[in-house]
Amino acid sequence: MSTPGDQPNPYAQPPSNPYGNVPAQQPGGQQPGQPAPHPYAYPPTPAGSQPGQSAAAHPTMPGGVPTQPPGQAPGPLGQPASPYPGQVAAGYGPGAPTPAAPASGSKKRGPLWALGGAVVASAVWAGVTFATGGFEGDPEPELGSYAYTGNLCDYTDYAPIKKAGFSKEESTGEKKNPLASGTEHEALDTMQCNTDLEAENTSSSDYASTWLSTSALLHRETDPEPEFEAQYRAYENQRGTTYTYKVAPVPNLGDEAYVVTQVEKDGEDDGSYVILGVRDGWMTYQLSWSNYISSSSSVTPPDSKKVTEMLSESAKSTMEHWQKQEPLPKDESE
Repeated sequence: MSTPGDQPNPYAQPPSNPYGNVPAQQPGGQQPGQPAPHPYAYPPTPAGSQPGQSAAAHPTMPGGVPTQPPGQAPGPLGQPASPYPGQVAAGYGPGAPTPAAPASGSKKRGPLWALGGAVVASAVWAGVTFATGGFEGDPEPELGSYAYTGNLCDYTDYAPIKKAGFSKEESTGEKKNPLASGTEHEALDTMQCNTDLEAENTSSSDYASTWLSTSALLHRETDPEPEFEAQYRAYENQRGTTYTYKVAPVPNLGDEAYVVTQVEKDGEDDGSYVILGVRDGWMTYQLSWSNYISSSSSVTPPDSKKVTEMLSESAKSTMEHWQKQEPLPKDESE
């Protein structure tokens, strides 16, 4: 559309009227024999307009838009509302006339619809990216070659325990020893192996009770690292009637490991209760040792230092065989 004082654009197309070509009303009212003007036709060119000049500009839209029909509410952004539902007013939407070249000296602005489309596309892309974890997402579990097993006892190395003077009790018809169990779950795999042990050189008259309980967890959705140490440090604040606990790190075992030792209030550390916890990536492994031998027995129980060494050696060997998926033969594991 041209502006006053400029030459008309020879390539501009006149706007089309969706209601047909209606002759403009002549000054002075309707002429005899002429049909009444269409109520939604474009307004006539004001008297006195010079050739090449456009109609008066719309008060809110640059360049002017068609006059709104009487009694009808304007559309959004000052656009004329279509008199019929589902139709687009003249000059908007498909079939709209090609806009005239910008006037000389005017500031040229880029199409706002293109910018808006880019913003919308970026927002949609960002939403999809966040939803699929493209930016941050959930981290993949670091399990290495650890995999669920229904029998953790098959990978448990009992050789260090036998070396310390303990062996597995024989299974009976009513009691299976060792006893394995486990649960496979998409969020957390759980495995246990409980073993009843007996000290060597004990007689039937000796009162003795020794057991080893091991458990392994494969964390598939939550990284156990931030909370692992805290779980074992919590023992430092636990108190019994006659005992307390001390916690210490164990070097060169997995990514991190801690040993919890029960200590009598008189300072005696007989190794009667020891817990060893190991974390290797998102796998956690725990060995719990409980041992009681009567004072009348000729067997000297190992102290907490020896028990820690025994459990650490067994844990390291067990984890190695488990990662290789190589169950220990019965004669080598005992």
